[in-house]
Amino acid sequence: MTAIFPSEEWLKGLEIKINSDEKYANIAKNWEGDLVFVIEPEGSLKEQLTFYLDLWHGSCRKVEYKPALESYPNPVFTLVASYNSITAILSGKLNPMTAMMTSKLKVKGNMGYMMRNVPTVLDFVRVVQEATEEIM
Repeated sequence: MTAIFPSEEWLKGLEIKINSDEKYANIAKNWEGDLVFVIEPEGSLKEQLTFYLDLWHGSCRKVEYKPALESYPNPVFTLVASYNSITAILSGKLNPMTAMMTSKLKVKGNMGYMMRNVPTVLDFVRVVQEATEEIM
């Protein structure tokens, strides 16, 4: 059975996928930074949802499903989007860079660092898309 996005099982599956993807490990070998995702309710998502990922040199050291935002007060990046925008990115219907430029995906953090690491960011999105087979 496939884990459905968004769920704790999906997030754990994403962690496994990140840690077993050799292409991502190579492309992201210099990435140092944790991410907090805040997904705003819309459509079938009825309440705000948060995810935490600690990405470090091409691997994922930790994930957490529904952490309190105060648990991670200073992540390198905080990404905020509506449920429909996130699912459009996950299904490949919305390019993540377009989503950022049109404010459908809001990013808080060092944009210079992110722009210097666009290949890492785009490959992370590839891995997430590959880990997402079914969307609620």
